[in-house]
Amino acid sequence: MRFSVFSLARNALRGHQDWPEQWRSPEPKASYDAIIIGAGGHGLATAYYMAAEHGMTNIAVLEKGWLGGGNTGRNTTIIRSNYLWEESGKLYDHAMKLWQNLSQVLNYNVMYSARGVMMLAHNVHDIQVFKRHIHANRLAGIDNEWLTPEEAKEFCPILNISKDIRYPIMGAALQRRGGVARHDAVAWGYARAADALGVDIIQNCEVTGILRDPSGAIAGVETSRGTIRTKKLGVVAAGHTSVVMDMAGVRMPLESYPLQALVSEPLKPIMPCVVMSNTVHAYMSQSDKGDLVIGAGTDQYVSYSQTGGLHIAAHTLDAICELFPVVRRTRMMRNWGGIVDVTPDRSPILSKTPVSGLFVNCGWGTGGFKATPGSGHVFAHTVATGEPHPIAAPFTLDRFRTGRLIDEAAAAAVAH
Repeated sequence: MRFSVFSLARNALRGHQDWPEQWRSPEPKASYDAIIIGAGGHGLATAYYMAAEHGMTNIAVLEKGWLGGGNTGRNTTIIRSNYLWEESGKLYDHAMKLWQNLSQVLNYNVMYSARGVMMLAHNVHDIQVFKRHIHANRLAGIDNEWLTPEEAKEFCPILNISKDIRYPIMGAALQRRGGVARHDAVAWGYARAADALGVDIIQNCEVTGILRDPSGAIAGVETSRGTIRTKKLGVVAAGHTSVVMDMAGVRMPLESYPLQALVSEPLKPIMPCVVMSNTVHAYMSQSDKGDLVIGAGTDQYVSYSQTGGLHIAAHTLDAICELFPVVRRTRMMRNWGGIVDVTPDRSPILSKTPVSGLFVNCGWGTGGFKATPGSGHVFAHTVATGEPHPIAAPFTLDRFRTGRLIDEAAAAAVAH
């Protein structure tokens, strides 16, 4: 069923009792042309574009838990493309362009809102770094602009630009096309669209082993629901990528850290944009429900925990209260953690591997959600054709051997 004003009206007259399931829950087949491990946003997007643009419909997406239950449902939903290097700019801006009409393409409202992303500068070093980013972005055709403290406050009226705070605001970089989307809706939209094209999405199906034939090529996977054969395997497992790839004997240049976020009680609209501060490790936006969505820096230890240290969240709230004094008496409703997979150069890996038929999409650190459609689009090309998409070509696993790194530590805007 396609969503439209007419289908909404028909179902309203029937008491909304006749809506079909959004996607099937099939039993796994004995074999598939390709398997994607991980039913988060990136994995579902990969399967959708493989089906929609490459005609591969005999695909399975395997998820050990529930669809969108990993980092896709645990992030702060920020979208931007103002990264420093040309390779990163092309990748993230490719995603940005896909975000702009993604709801129409998927026939599902992902609630993309281009409300602007503002990144605060607190010292001379910040100013120099952000202005370098702005000039690099403009040369690459990506929007980014410099604001004075007064212009920053005009854009976000609740911002404190007093000169006597611990980290006074000395300016800001603004990407007006940046914004937010509904993370759950993105996963649901891609799942629904992929399912409609014949992709099997199999939840509660943990991969426990990777099978290889006598030549060493991929032959299939062992799962908690039996053996499934395939000759093409795409691993999109975020913080657990190292664990999955180890099953194929491939060591990954990754470290996994907890990354925390919080939401407040609902408030009337007070926050018109997204504001980020790397110096004080805090960023905030307001959801359509009215919650203040707050993100912190990564914990300072490697872990597969989805909780994180209380002192990290406390430090972030200290910073938020100083930047936005109006929210000091606001109550926090809940906090949680995701597991971010971080590479040495803070850029992702979208690559073939030394194992024939094995492909990997990982290493997004704190930048995964914003890249979802672009990541899925280029990785689908890589898995379907066996060769990297031109945009993804620089993000090869081999760069850590050759030294052709893409250092985006400063552009990540979160300490990790």
